[in-house]
Amino acid sequence: MSKDTNEPPALPQRCSFCGKPYGQVKRLFSGHNSFICNECVVLCSDLLQSAPDYEKVDEIHDVPRPADIKNYLDQYVIGQEEAKRTVSVAVYNHYKRINYKFKSRAKGKLNGEVDDVDLEKSNILLLGPTGTGKTLIARTLARFLKVPFTIADATVLTEAGYVGEDVENILVRLFQASNFNPHKTERGIIYIDELDKISRKDGNPSITRDVSGEGVQQGLLKILEGTVSNIPPKGGRKHPEQAFVQIDTTNILFICGGAFDGLEKIIARRLGSKVVGFEAKKTHIDDKAAEIYDHVIPADLIEYGLIPELVGRVPVAAALRPLNNEAMLKILTDPKNALTKQYAKLMEMEGVKLTFEPEALIKAVEIAVEKKTGARALRSIFERAMLNVMFDIPSQPEIAEVIITAETITGSKEPKMITHAEKKKAG
Repeated sequence: MSKDTNEPPALPQRCSFCGKPYGQVKRLFSGHNSFICNECVVLCSDLLQSAPDYEKVDEIHDVPRPADIKNYLDQYVIGQEEAKRTVSVAVYNHYKRINYKFKSRAKGKLNGEVDDVDLEKSNILLLGPTGTGKTLIARTLARFLKVPFTIADATVLTEAGYVGEDVENILVRLFQASNFNPHKTERGIIYIDELDKISRKDGNPSITRDVSGEGVQQGLLKILEGTVSNIPPKGGRKHPEQAFVQIDTTNILFICGGAFDGLEKIIARRLGSKVVGFEAKKTHIDDKAAEIYDHVIPADLIEYGLIPELVGRVPVAAALRPLNNEAMLKILTDPKNALTKQYAKLMEMEGVKLTFEPEALIKAVEIAVEKKTGARALRSIFERAMLNVMFDIPSQPEIAEVIITAETITGSKEPKMITHAEKKKAG
């Protein structure tokens, strides 16, 4: 038991930590053959308070089954059944892999047994035309998963040594999403968007430094496969004095996405379709685009501009198909966050009921299909059509209901507005 030696000791004594003698400190606390001064006690207390209090990482309980994950995705993502099934299985296996390693480690500590079966992760590549739901699948997963999740954009990444974001910043975002807990970070999931934008510009390997293409792909290799990375908790170059945190990426699941515009021509050429010359028909490729991504093989991705090492580290490819008119119409009404429901909620906050005529929705889908940018075109169409309504309604408290017609969508006529008096008179 320690005691406070307020009186001078019989023999000169020093603090066992800092070495200061009794006369240079206010108090010297004695222990078993050792001493500690009041200054070292305060210093140790500060260190304990500033040390990160990591939450204990335990086995993941109530693991959602693939069917549960897909059912949740179905509430927000229309169509793309194969892609949703692929992602659901990959995420489920990710949970199982984490629990397996946890149990195997605990079993080894208990009785010394070591399981020689090493479960490897299978990173996923989502590819398909723009506006088909790649990023939406990732964002929906983020709301559902019980592990840290983050979405990173590959377009801002540059090779080490250049202005831009380092590849390690992807891990920094996941580290922040896990509340700065490195143990939770090492079981997280990262979605890398716009992977096709870092493809090298020609089929030949670069003999110089490729700032944002091949150089970034090479930087991703070890992270995708599994390595211990030193990451700065606050991001790269702005805080060079910060201490690094070591993150093992072996158990981090990577889901990559990209539109890969032009990949369908590479696939078609390999399959024997004629895409160049007098006999070539552009519509022939468009007609086959619905299923042509299903035939993608690693050689097609390499020809597109991904390096072979990166393709090998993303073994599972799930193709998303272009949305037809029926799917686009469902997107407007069926999901929990459907566009029509979002605008109706905005009007409801103003005390106004918003109604969309069926013909208006059909017309919006027709315009969106012509734009060929997928579901993203729908929001721009409705924003333009609803602009005057959202501008005028806050200044017109007498309006009770707004009806959007097909003419409103095309911009040829203003929407129908019904006042409280007219609605009361109509019964």
